[in-house]
Amino acid sequence: MIEVAKRLNTVEEYYFSKKLREVNLLIASGKPVINLGIGSPDLQPPQRVVEAIQNGLMDAGAHKYQGYQGLPELRQAITGFYKDHFNVPLSANTEVLPLMGSKEGIMHISMAYLNEGDGVLIPNPGYPTYQSVTKLVGAEPIFYELDQANNWMPNLEALEKQDLSRVKIMWVNYPHMPTGAQPTKTVFKDLVAFAKKHNILIVNDNPYSFILNDNPQSILSVPGAKDVCLELNSLSKTFNMAGWRVGMVVGDNKYITNILKVKSNMDSGMFYGIQKGAIEALKCSKMWFSTLNSVYKKRRDLVWKLAEALNCTYNENAIGLFVWAKLPEHIKAEEYIDLILKEHNIFITPGTIFGSQGEGYIRFSLCAQEDDLEEAIARVK
Repeated sequence: MIEVAKRLNTVEEYYFSKKLREVNLLIASGKPVINLGIGSPDLQPPQRVVEAIQNGLMDAGAHKYQGYQGLPELRQAITGFYKDHFNVPLSANTEVLPLMGSKEGIMHISMAYLNEGDGVLIPNPGYPTYQSVTKLVGAEPIFYELDQANNWMPNLEALEKQDLSRVKIMWVNYPHMPTGAQPTKTVFKDLVAFAKKHNILIVNDNPYSFILNDNPQSILSVPGAKDVCLELNSLSKTFNMAGWRVGMVVGDNKYITNILKVKSNMDSGMFYGIQKGAIEALKCSKMWFSTLNSVYKKRRDLVWKLAEALNCTYNENAIGLFVWAKLPEHIKAEEYIDLILKEHNIFITPGTIFGSQGEGYIRFSLCAQEDDLEEAIARVK
């Protein structure tokens, strides 16, 4: 028996990888499971995007290896997108790196900057991949707690009291997943100052800015942010292209260059047709976001009704692709969602998979048809 690498002893299989096997077995056995667990958009991408990938299949060279930095037109489209929507100027040649999904970027950035024993500040609750990748590269997760009382913003005063001498990276994620908290007017400015003071690279993971939100923001809009910050973004949620695996990391050339050293040794470029589709997506007008959000607003209203039927409370000002709901007192999240799955054939995500601060909360996805949401409400009632 060949022993596995020691790094695998530090992580578990991704929660949804395991749980969806269970859900799929129930569905295969005939159970009418309504999946409100995972944020995989069920809507179609813009038609022009689909046409672009179809047309791209016939272009000369479409099926060859592509450049590690992506097509120049794609990088230009990303810079245009950031300028139009975030008022952030970027150089298409030096400050943009297309990725096969922003999740890939978490690993690339970590491999580029973390040594064994380095500290990494990780939000609790937060995206589980920050922790697992940190462990896989041999660094040490240092959790900073977020709570409802502070609208899920980092308490930088509390962090200042800790020994930060080993910390090299801080992961932040606004709009926040899983809670949907919007960044305050000052939080990005405060984070940039904090990073400069302690020589920490801050990475804002920003895939939810356009979902049910009229005020998309980027941490790179803060003066001087490029000195100490990177930003990850994705087309998965914004343009219903999750399976296409298109993301990006943007920031100062000195960071992008180092990340490219990792990336260029791990893939051979993004498929040409997908890049052509991504270019068209990034050119979409604001009408696209209005149409998309009109659908999600109707769904969110129904999810709020479902949450109320389960005696949960929620924040109507939260944004993004999910509804983060607080359970009644003394109810354990994982036990509760298993009960709902068993009794009502509804799969909901327990808040605990995002960290200990997620205990007492559950998360609903808006990636379900209105008929399914109405059926879920009827089952619970």
